[in-house]
Amino acid sequence: MKVEFAPINIPLKRRIQTVAVLQWIFSFLLLAEFCWGFFVILILGNFWFLAVVYLLWLYLDWETPCTGGRRSQWVRSWTVWKYFREYFPIHLIKTSDLSPNHNYLLGFHPHGVLVAGAFGNFCTGPSFKNLFPGLTPFLHIMPIWFGCPFFREYIMSAGMVSASKESVSYVLSNEGGGHASVIVIGGAEESLNAHPGSLTLNILRRKGFIKMALRHGAHLVPVFSFGENELFKQVANPKGSWLRNMQEKLQKIMGFALPLFHARGVFQYSFGLIPYRQPIHTVVGSPIPVKRNLNPTAEEIDQLHALYLQKLRKLFEEHKRNYGIPEHKSLIF
Repeated sequence: MKVEFAPINIPLKRRIQTVAVLQWIFSFLLLAEFCWGFFVILILGNFWFLAVVYLLWLYLDWETPCTGGRRSQWVRSWTVWKYFREYFPIHLIKTSDLSPNHNYLLGFHPHGVLVAGAFGNFCTGPSFKNLFPGLTPFLHIMPIWFGCPFFREYIMSAGMVSASKESVSYVLSNEGGGHASVIVIGGAEESLNAHPGSLTLNILRRKGFIKMALRHGAHLVPVFSFGENELFKQVANPKGSWLRNMQEKLQKIMGFALPLFHARGVFQYSFGLIPYRQPIHTVVGSPIPVKRNLNPTAEEIDQLHALYLQKLRKLFEEHKRNYGIPEHKSLIF
């Protein structure tokens, strides 16, 4: 394989952007393991008492990821995130006002490999706050990550909270409104479909978010992130293949998927885990008003789910031409 090296005279700003994305990849793929390793070293070393103190803290703080988390505006405003967003670049597009007098459940699509658009738009920078004043976004991720010592503090500081029912319920129960739960509806399973050009969403059987919106009277907002699936290439894993079967079995056992992805490197463009420089445009749709219903019937859930799918498809169709999607391509549910 011929290796295409990056030019030597690349502007310094672009190199800084690449480093910013490199640390994000490291944080996403390896930081949790490093935190576990550090914790084990504390236990086995001379500073075991620090591990004991942290365990006590963990016991007392265990519910925090389910009760709104503990965000840090300082962490969310780090300069590194500015360069991270500029690398692709990442943009947030508003199509309608969202009143801060309501709570909202934003359904984010698609998952992509590493949900870069969701992180870049809802966990870093001022874009969401500027476009939707009075609203506070909470990005819900798998609860398993909050069991990792030290790593949990880092991800909570960025505004991430657990994706458990208790956590979503807590965010959407805010009296007076002003909270926005951001849920990646397709979940980890959808990352296995994250091939360039893919428009397949894992949503037909995902109705828990609909039930949650009804129980809290939270307005539903479809969000589509154009370019999310273009950041990486993935080893071919069509439905029914031995690789896909193995990935799905592992996903059921561990709770998260293992897509075999690749893209470019730091100093060359031929291989590596650094995402391609592909623009991400995250389009926030218009809200679907939801009346509170503590005990919705299956029929009521299905009706609202069908309406949500209709609005999501409409959002995609209205904006796909702006972001390079061919006219003949449509979403596949």
